[in-house]
Amino acid sequence: MSDEKFLRTALIIGEENLKKLHTKKVWIFGCGGVGSFTVEALCRAGVGNIFVVDMDNVDKTNINRQLIALNSTVGESKVSVMEKRCRDINPEVNFVGVKKMFSKDTVDEFDFSDADYIVDAIDMVSSKLLLVEMAKECNIPIICSMGTGNKLDATKICVSDVYSTHGDALARVMRHELKKRGIEKLKVVYSPEKAIGKKVCEDGKTRPITASVPWVPSVAGLVIAGEVVKDMLQY
Repeated sequence: MSDEKFLRTALIIGEENLKKLHTKKVWIFGCGGVGSFTVEALCRAGVGNIFVVDMDNVDKTNINRQLIALNSTVGESKVSVMEKRCRDINPEVNFVGVKKMFSKDTVDEFDFSDADYIVDAIDMVSSKLLLVEMAKECNIPIICSMGTGNKLDATKICVSDVYSTHGDALARVMRHELKKRGIEKLKVVYSPEKAIGKKVCEDGKTRPITASVPWVPSVAGLVIAGEVVKDMLQY
């Protein structure tokens, strides 16, 4: 073993598969409660090329659930904080942070045609749908995070095709829109747990604020990372 950092992983997946991970390129869209845990797990697994897209800065309200959110990082770019963490974990990682929103207005600025995998951890439905369409067009495998807000039981997190999900409002919307676009399958991580808590508006904001806990988004993010690695290695 040439690198002790990945010794324990190599004992499970083997040296050759570890070498394969070093060559893989994964794009992660969204670096929040789900995405930040996905990014770090992929880095710790030895994925060699990690591209992270997120336009936001760390906010104090992120501290309860986002890996990168600390009092010391409030106000900093999420992709910058994530890059520092990943380079501290693996100095050899090729990390590219893109501080930009992925949308119909910016889609032409992204080229992920040579990606091995795409992770959707975006909140906005229109951007999620666009990303799925682009992944299909480029024939790149994609996995999408469904709703983790207003959920309390992390043991309910599971992997499914979006058309087999139940009890998830976001998945329901995605199913409806994907069907109209002729997309017949989509791998997702979701929870069938009935949503609890209330969406409230604070400080004059018109956008509802969704309740969240530390353990549900993080578990979803880690499950996504595991699925990405297993799929890329054909486990």
